[in-house]
Parts: sequence; structure tokens; C-alpha cells
Amino acid sequence: MKDGFVKVAAASPVIKVADCDYNAARVIECIREADKLGVKVLVFPELTLTGVTCFDLLSHRVLLDGARRALDTVVAATAGSDMLVFVGLPLAEGARVESAAAAISGGELLALPADGLFRCSALPELQVAVELGDDRDALERPAAVLAGAGATLIAQMSSFAETVDSTADALLAARHDSRHFRAGLVLAAPGKGESSTDRVYSGLCLVAENGRVLAQDEQLGAARASLAVSEIDVQALIHLRRGAEDFAWPDEDIDLCDWACKSVDTALTRVCAKHPHLPEDPAALPAYCERMLDMQVSGLVRRMEYAHLDHCVVGISGGVDSTLCVMVCAMAVKRMGLPSTNVVACTLPCFGTSSRTKSNAIIVAEQWGCEVHVIDIGKSVYQHFDDIGHAHDDYSIAFENAQARERTQVLMDIANKVNGLDVGTEDLSEFIDGWCTYNGDHTSMYDVNLGLTKTQVRAAVSHIAAKTDDKVLKAALYDVLDCPVTPELLPIHDDMIEQKSEDAVGSYSLQDFFTWHILVDGFGPAKTYRLAKAAYGDEFTDEELLRWLRSWCKRLFSQQFKRSCLMDGPAVMDFTVSPRTGFLMPSDGEAALFLRELDELEATLSAR
Repeated sequence: MKDGFVKVAAASPVIKVADCDYNAARVIECIREADKLGVKVLVFPELTLTGVTCFDLLSHRVLLDGARRALDTVVAATAGSDMLVFVGLPLAEGARVESAAAAISGGELLALPADGLFRCSALPELQVAVELGDDRDALERPAAVLAGAGATLIAQMSSFAETVDSTADALLAARHDSRHFRAGLVLAAPGKGESSTDRVYSGLCLVAENGRVLAQDEQLGAARASLAVSEIDVQALIHLRRGAEDFAWPDEDIDLCDWACKSVDTALTRVCAKHPHLPEDPAALPAYCERMLDMQVSGLVRRMEYAHLDHCVVGISGGVDSTLCVMVCAMAVKRMGLPSTNVVACTLPCFGTSSRTKSNAIIVAEQWGCEVHVIDIGKSVYQHFDDIGHAHDDYSIAFENAQARERTQVLMDIANKVNGLDVGTEDLSEFIDGWCTYNGDHTSMYDVNLGLTKTQVRAAVSHIAAKTDDKVLKAALYDVLDCPVTPELLPIHDDMIEQKSEDAVGSYSLQDFFTWHILVDGFGPAKTYRLAKAAYGDEFTDEELLRWLRSWCKRLFSQQFKRSCLMDGPAVMDFTVSPRTGFLMPSDGEAALFLRELDELEATLSAR
């Protein structure tokens, strides 16, 4: 359960209706298989030991006694295991017979029926609740009450039969429920051993977390036990609940039962995406990009209409950010019914500009029909150096920043001249790592890329390149994507790009990964490192990951002053760093605790 991960599973054995001894043996087989995999919570379907299709047989003394003996057999078989197992059986209380869930661990029957919360001794935030049968449509669902009382994992012991839509419906419900309750969900449904008198059963098993299905198995084809195994991230769920104002179900007086569970380093089997801010399914990416573009365009159109402006002014460099920005501006003026020439695209070459980036910038702008201005700012910058007494060959930070600030001044003044808006190009990734010049490219009149990570910007540009029929534009866009990210502020030789941003701040793919898991999920650097190892494999060495994690943590704190005064711009995700609605922090905070955790991690890795 290291880092808040707990391995969970849903199992549906192929049973024989009313043969409790046989069914107990099949349950024990599943328990042993799950135990070998390191599972800590295992969920079976409703009425596992008898079958849900026993109907009136469930109230017969012979079956009731047989089910209880079978339960004793299963309980004994769990001796020595710290797994929490939920098994279904009928339970007689006086004249009443009900479907019950038995909670079992370590050779002991913890509860029968299991109608409370079960808390893990090694991970107190892991509290498990049981939802029995198919009461998902009830007005007062048990899960709602139990989630409000602290349950982070819901065990759904289901009983639904198979239909052509049952799996799709169950997946939809699992995504909704786990998202709505900000919980993990483990569902097990009866399998093909059930009676086929009126229905057949699929043995659907699944694991979901916060709207995402992590694992799924079904008894399609030959009858066999189905087993879905994955890891629930309890830390991530708790972080979500802490930040959710609408998570306010009242606490109830719920019985709480602790089960002894050892803390172990859970091997991750769940997919850890390199780009958690993009859709997992590649087929969903085009629609995702179209929605991002629409949000950018809509925000820009609204701002221009409100300010009674009819021109966009953009500084184009040939990089992905300014490339996306100029295309968004062209889409915006088109939506407003204005000519494409109302986008004034300015390339402002200076000491570090290469012909490759300059050419791409001009081609993209011209193919969209923009009015292109080429304004060499070298003379103005040299004059500024003379005014402030800065040597022309002193390539310090003042040399670099003077160019960025000169470009911003030119763009804003042109915008004033043409009744336009200076549209910023900086993206979310650059604002997080502070890779921008304060009051230079950091500043604009409206920034359409403010809410997009570098990875999202690249995805949007790639999407436009893939769908355009303009071969010239397509070639230029793909070359833009192929160019290294560069500020082009230092002199170049032989017209080659020499200053590369990722040499200074690290891979933007990696940076965006860190941002998601540290700021969105609320993870520490050590857990983020572990996830990066899982996502990137051998793409980065341990030393590289530690180096860039340390750099990211330092810059998160040291560059906050730039984020404390950002301009307006549309967010495309729930997460943003806007000083008005985004991730807020002081401009003089210390990164000490984050760096200490990295020091401890580095020491642990060195000792191996």
C-alpha cells in the first residue's frame, strides 16, 4: 500500500446453483489466486455461495445450513491472509431471510452481515463499504450514506443478469458512481454457472476510480472464473474530496470495523499515462482538440466584442505556442465575420532568430490569410543597451530579457494603433516553470494559451495539421512540431537553433506530468517519481528524473511572482494557475519540504 495504492479485485467464479460446497471450493480458488497477486480487497457477487437464481430455495433450511457451513469453510481458508474478502450468502434471522455480505479476513468472520465500514490498519484512509444487489437506482443509496461517512472504496456485490446492454450500462454506472462519490469501486456480477431458466449471466467484474475504469473482465465464450485486478489510489481520492466544496454528505452513525492489513509495496498494474491531461483513447483526441480550440476562440471573441476591438495582434516566432495562437486568432476573426487580414501577425527577429523558425512563422500566418509584418528589433535593442549602459557582447539575463520586453512593447503599441488586442502566446507549462520574461512575453492583453499545457498545445497544432488540406500549411505545421522549443534570445551561428528551453527546464512532457500529479492529484515528489518511472520506463534515467523533479519544485516556488499577476485567458481544464480562480500560493513560499522529500528519495535510491 505504498504511496496510498491498494490492490483490489472483483471475482466471479463459475458456480453450481444450490451446491454450496462446490461453490465454496471455487471461491477459495479465486481467493488463493488473488492472494498470489497481492490483492488486499476481494469482492464476490451477491449470494456467491448459493447462486442468485435459487429464488424460493433460499429460505429452505437445508440450503441455509449448507451456505453457513460453506462460509465456515471459506473463512478457514483465509487463515494467514490479510486480504479483506466479501462473500454473499442467504442469512436467516428468525422468520426473515435476507441476502447478506460476509466480511472475512485472516481466518476470521469480521461481520455478518457486512453493513458497516471496514478500515485498513495500514492505511486508515482506506475505508470499505458494501453495496449489495442492484439498488443503484434507490433514492437513498447505501453508498451515498457510506461515502459521506468516509468510505473511499465501494464494494458492489451485484446480481444483475446479462443483456445486450448490461455491460455498457454497468460501465456507465461505474464511471458515474466512482466520479460522483469520488471513490474507488469494485463490482462483481454473477457468472455463467447461474440458472439459465429465464436469464443468462456474464460474470462481469470491474474496478473503477473517479470516473475511470481501471480493469474489466467477463465470462465471454467458455465458462471460466472472471477476475478484474487493479490498484485504487486512496491518496488521490482523499485529495479530491478535500478540494470539493460539493462533497458534503452528512456523517452518519456507522459501525466501523478495523481489519489487520500489512503495509506492502504494491506493484502497479494500472496504466500510468504519460499525458494524463489528454484523453487515454487516441480516437477521442480529435474531438478533445476541437473543444479546446472552441474554448480558446470563444474566449477571444467575447473579449474582443466586449472591448469593441476588431483586430488581433500576435507575435509569431515559429514555435508551437505562437503558431497555435495565430491560428486561434484567425478562427476568431472569421467567427466575428471579419476579414482574415484583421489578424496582424508580427515576426520580430533579433539576435537569436533562425531562418527556419522565421520562415515557418510567416508561412503559417500567410496561409491563414493574416497580415504579416516583419519588424527587426535589433537596432532598437542596441539603442536600449546604449541607453542603460549595457555592453553589446554581454550575454547576461539583461541581454535576453531586453529583447522580450521590446517585442511586447512593439506588439502592444501596434494593437493600440489598429484598434486591436495584443494576444498572448505563453502556455500553462511556461507559466508554471516561469520560462518567460516578466513584463515581456509574460504579458499581453489576453492570453488564449493560458490554460493549455505545452503538451496540449502540441496536440492542438498536430490536430490542425492532420485535418488541413493545405499542403503548404501542413508541411509548415509539422516542421513547427519538429523544431525544438527555443526562446531564441542568444546569438546563433550558422543559422542553427542553439538555445533550447528543454535543456534548461527539462522535457515539457515530463514537466506536464509533474504538474498533473503534484498540483492536480496532490502527490509528493517521491510518489510522482514512482509514477514517472511507471509511465516513461527507460526513457529517463533515475538521475534525470530526480534532476528535473528538483528543478520543477524549485521553479514552482521561485517563479510564483509571475503567476500572481497573470492576464486573463480561458482555462480548458479544471486546473489553472490564474491568480483569480486557479492554484493560489504566496510569491515567497519555500520549497524546502518538497526538496527534503527528494533528498530522502535520492538517498534511498543510492543505498540500493
